[in-house]
Amino acid sequence: MAVGAAGVRQHLGVDLTPLRVSKQYRQLYVAGLITALGSQATYVTIPYQLKQLTHSPLEVGALGLFELVPLIVFGLYGGVLADRMNRRRLIITMEVLLMIATSVVLANALLPHPQVWILYADAVVAAAVSSLQRPSIEALNQTFVPHDLQRAASTLANIRYTSASIIGPALGGLVAVGAGPGFVYGANLVTFAISLYLLGGLARQLPPASHGDNDRAALRAGVSFLRSRPDIVGTYIIDLLAMTFAFPVTMLPFVAARFHSTYALSLLYCGLPAGALIFTVLSGWTRRVHHYGRAVVFSAAVWGLGIAVFGYSSSLWLVLGGLAIAGGADSLSGIFRATMWNESIPPDIRGRMAGMEMISYSLGPTAGQFRAGVMAAWTSLRFSLTFGGLACSGSVGIVGAALPSLWRFDARSDKNVAMVRELRAREEQN
Repeated sequence: MAVGAAGVRQHLGVDLTPLRVSKQYRQLYVAGLITALGSQATYVTIPYQLKQLTHSPLEVGALGLFELVPLIVFGLYGGVLADRMNRRRLIITMEVLLMIATSVVLANALLPHPQVWILYADAVVAAAVSSLQRPSIEALNQTFVPHDLQRAASTLANIRYTSASIIGPALGGLVAVGAGPGFVYGANLVTFAISLYLLGGLARQLPPASHGDNDRAALRAGVSFLRSRPDIVGTYIIDLLAMTFAFPVTMLPFVAARFHSTYALSLLYCGLPAGALIFTVLSGWTRRVHHYGRAVVFSAAVWGLGIAVFGYSSSLWLVLGGLAIAGGADSLSGIFRATMWNESIPPDIRGRMAGMEMISYSLGPTAGQFRAGVMAAWTSLRFSLTFGGLACSGSVGIVGAALPSLWRFDARSDKNVAMVRELRAREEQN
């Protein structure tokens, strides 16, 4: 029976070892899950509320435009801070600021006539604060998990994200439609309070070793490292293209309107994360894949094809099927990208790279929702989504062909993976 259970676990790809061996990682993981549940509910509620107030796909899509500059500026600076400051303190401070921002949109929702500009202002503030926080979280994730367990940790991170992305938007969509956005924002405040309690229980962290550089010099060192790693740059470009051309989430309220069913919006919000969760749970076969770059290219291309099916179809079930395929492909891309980053990027520069990673996977959706809104306003919703999906698949294929180091990356023989493994081994001995 034990052998059979081990075989099932290997097939399913759910290795809980990182949670068992590291109490700090476990605590950070649970806090992230609690925060994600509330944040995902709010994430779908703000576009819904904006749609109710404006009835304009262009104005809903413009949310992404307001987030662009904060994501770029504060994402880069957040990466620098993650390599220079106490990461635990920075994460907690930013969590408090996110809680305050949510309090503002709650107060706005309770007004007789909620103000549209407050929703846009919240998008700017939330993007800036999250951008400062995220690199420190990613750097601590690498620190708390042994080098040989990074793939397992990446899979667990996907399960956390996709589970929250199913439960949060489903509940958020139902509650926002049935009871109003204010109830969603109030529940999000509760999740922030729980998360802060858990984060406060993390062991105090010493600031990373300082090399005496100022912030600008530290950022330049990060950019210099990135120039030496075109394979890493390739993963950023591919994810940026995939999301810019084929990010569909802010258009879901308009797609749901085709089907005249009160449950359609919640179903559509579940499509991407449900596919991601299924593919992640069945991802045991990824242990046999060592060419991470090729896997990222193929996964992004399938993501685009799934979005094209979603955008073109008139059947609710085909629309859901396209979203599920796209979500599953994106989850696999995320596993391979995160494993590649954590296995091959040295710990002393991990925060700065996490800031640049965050720009790639956050800037893309932000630009993508604006692109989708503008193109839908100029042409049609169906053309905007279908064209975006096909353009995604074609563009990521071109990037894969143009970057031989990405295509050839093999974790078994890559010198950077070997170097980071040795560095982590030394850290664990000290």
